[in-house]
Amino acid sequence: MKKGRTLGISTLADTLTRGAEQISTTVSGAFFEPVIRIGVTGLARAGKTVFITSLVANLLERGRMPGLVAAHEGRIAAAFLQPQPDDTVPRFDFESHLAALTAPTPHWPDSTRAISELRLSLRVRPAGLLAGLTGPRTVHIDIVDYPGEWLLDLPLMDKSYTEWSAETLDALQRRDIAASYLAEAGEVDAGGPWEEPQIKALADTFTTYLNAARQRGLSGIAPGRFLLPGEMAGSPALTFAPLAKPGSAGRRSLWREMERRFDAYKSQVVAPFFRDHFSRIDRQIVLVDALEAIHAGPPAVADLQETMAEILSAFRPGRNAFLSRIFLGRRVEKILFAATKADHLHHTQHTRLTAFMEALTSEARARADFQGAETASISLASLRATVEETREHDGETLGCVRGTLLNADGSAGKQAAFYPGALPDSPASLIAAARQGHEAWLDQDYQIMKFAPAPLALKPGMGPPHIRLDRAAQFLIGDRL
Repeated sequence: MKKGRTLGISTLADTLTRGAEQISTTVSGAFFEPVIRIGVTGLARAGKTVFITSLVANLLERGRMPGLVAAHEGRIAAAFLQPQPDDTVPRFDFESHLAALTAPTPHWPDSTRAISELRLSLRVRPAGLLAGLTGPRTVHIDIVDYPGEWLLDLPLMDKSYTEWSAETLDALQRRDIAASYLAEAGEVDAGGPWEEPQIKALADTFTTYLNAARQRGLSGIAPGRFLLPGEMAGSPALTFAPLAKPGSAGRRSLWREMERRFDAYKSQVVAPFFRDHFSRIDRQIVLVDALEAIHAGPPAVADLQETMAEILSAFRPGRNAFLSRIFLGRRVEKILFAATKADHLHHTQHTRLTAFMEALTSEARARADFQGAETASISLASLRATVEETREHDGETLGCVRGTLLNADGSAGKQAAFYPGALPDSPASLIAAARQGHEAWLDQDYQIMKFAPAPLALKPGMGPPHIRLDRAAQFLIGDRL
């Protein structure tokens, strides 16, 4: 009893301390130097590192940012990088990533595999009636970069091992790439005793499936840390797998041990990240390679839609005790879902790509209660790697894109013009085919190519070329400038 009381007092004290810190930060930020914390995450090679690099470069040199109202009006007097406020979080390596994109032979920068942070500060002159009354103020933009796989872990906090296992096994039954794991899991006695090699073998085979699912373009690949284990590789908290629940399971059974490790994953891996970082985010952008999902076919689109619903549920603090504790009254104010790589399509198809993103999230948005949170969808290219051209084919004019193809080893290949196929005017046909369980598109074959970054010759005052990056910035920070 004393132990429970001590734990309760400690938890309460920790909660009150964090609450006081957040109130202090909010008050000081509102009256002196406002801080906007933007969470940036992406699903399945969506270009998160390039997005942050190009966004920062274009805020430092704002010649290509007319869609950001404060920049268009000339009210941003200066922009400069500063040390990030969290001393224990690695800094986003902006300079190295920009050097990769602007080198004589440019190449895509390495993806970040852990959380990182960068602070960009803007000196902004006020607008309207305040323009003649006050001078410029400093607005700090803290960009928090984290893997999308980590975001997919948040819904696990609201699930038991029994629920997660049942849902995961149901999904695996519909995927041929899960055959090996299903066969291995079907041979074990979940109600019997366990040995470490047995659990490790199951976890390894399950992780192999998760990697194969990601390679196929599927998005629902939780637990995310199985793919990015870092220093926790091989730990019990990252060594478990879904099993069918047995009729009975004793204290020392395989089922109970898997359940214990699943709970440890939630409490020791997932919860600290969301408590220490995610709960402090004001604005969020989720980058999605929607074209890759469309290219992969209806099963990938169905999986992406389900993943979008899971992500949206993650931004609903208050729906369970855990989320209520970590948010402490705060909630994400704006969420932007961005379909990346819009430069892989002719501009005449960009509205269709945006409509597809809106359709993916519309049902989940309608069900969710965001209590004032604003959501939007956009199609963009963080760094434009292609140019547009038209070609005649069988009496039809096709809108194509031309760029340098990316070889399998990451090197630049030959120049090529490419027509990916026409997205439908309404995304309803794509969503319907996905929901109906079709294995392939009935009326179209959507293609996708991978392009290397184009050589850049940036003039003074100009950031890297992009598509609608300025509009994304306006949505995320424009109202605070």
